[in-house]
Amino acid sequence: MKLDDVQRQKVAEWIAGGAKLSEIQSRLAAEFGLKLTYMEARFLVDDLKLTPKDPDPPKMVAPPEPAKPLTTQPVPTEELSAAGAELPPASKVSVTVDQITRPGALISGQVNFSDGQIADWHLDQTGRLGVVPKQAGYKPSAPDVQEFQLALQREVAKLGY
Repeated sequence: MKLDDVQRQKVAEWIAGGAKLSEIQSRLAAEFGLKLTYMEARFLVDDLKLTPKDPDPPKMVAPPEPAKPLTTQPVPTEELSAAGAELPPASKVSVTVDQITRPGALISGQVNFSDGQIADWHLDQTGRLGVVPKQAGYKPSAPDVQEFQLALQREVAKLGY
């Protein structure tokens, strides 16, 4: 495709202005009556030794702060004895959330149970919770499972899910 000097100058201005190839293709058709395929427009720009500008890279968003392990804090003994209650057992179950979610999950992370065992957990798109212990065959105690579910619910609520 041969362009005259005026048309070449216009194409160069469009590219300098940040026009994409599809925009150049449309403008050539609208202003000069030149109907080109996308590939022809690409070859034309290449023949004119012009380089379209790359789009601005997306702005980087600061990553969220790393999740801190969640543990329940025991109530001081003085407050409990003044209220006439017993000291609840301190939880040793902690939940962390992955900064990069595992594939196929909405949210994922790790849980440390009171007996020191570690398991990966994930919540899938249908809301099902999966827990995969590091040690094959491990099953946490019922109180640990309950505490894990409560800690997980708190962590998920913090993240706005």
